[in-house]
Amino acid sequence: MEFVASDEFDKMSDSSRAILHEVMEQQTLSIAKAGIICTLHARASILAAANPVDSQWNHHKSIVENVQLPHTLLSRFDLIFLIIDPQNEEYDKHLANHLISLYHAQSEELQEEEMFDLNVLRDFIAFGRQKYSPRLDESASERLVEIYVEMRKLGMSLFDVEEAYRLYRSALKQAAIDPVTGEIDIAQLYEGQTSSEKRRRVELAGEVRHLIQSKQGINFRRWDILEEINSKKEIPVRRDLYLSALKLLQEEEFIAVVGDNLRLLV
Repeated sequence: MEFVASDEFDKMSDSSRAILHEVMEQQTLSIAKAGIICTLHARASILAAANPVDSQWNHHKSIVENVQLPHTLLSRFDLIFLIIDPQNEEYDKHLANHLISLYHAQSEELQEEEMFDLNVLRDFIAFGRQKYSPRLDESASERLVEIYVEMRKLGMSLFDVEEAYRLYRSALKQAAIDPVTGEIDIAQLYEGQTSSEKRRRVELAGEVRHLIQSKQGINFRRWDILEEINSKKEIPVRRDLYLSALKLLQEEEFIAVVGDNLRLLV
């Protein structure tokens, strides 16, 4: 099994993401170049690191909104862990001291704790590489083969299952938490929206529908509708949620969006 590590995963081009969908879903890679068309096996584990779009994690947004990667791609990962800067003074001091210690002379107490001088250790390893060339004898080689075969026969134990489940639950508690309800909602990884977000979208679409139906005419200013809805709410509706609700009404062929105007279709 091969292993691939990718940094800056969020800055990947759309064409590269399209290729990854096939690789991560079907474990194959289709190539069509210079008149040659073939399909290669791509059986590999992928470790990827991505940054939040605002360079800082927003606890009020879901993972899809923070990273802004397609949920169809995020759902291909078995485990997702968050590494978040806690912005804590004590943590910052600890981190700063660690970074300084990498480049600053260590204190006498720390030097006394070192069991072996690093320069001597490097020279010892270099000498060993030049002087000796160890080889496995036949009996050692056979024993290694036997051990490998025995390990392959072991299969998965109950402990392995429990450990895999623990890792999965730990990842979900970080990556699949709905920022509104504080509960695990796996839907955001597979559909791009949490269940509460979808519910708010449908409710808002109903409000917009009712407001438009209560008015005369067929043409309305898009942002005037949002302003009127917000005038009746203590917490204003987000623009992205409003646009999402309008898209739902478009899909239902209730309205058409023409520039900054809404046109009633029914």
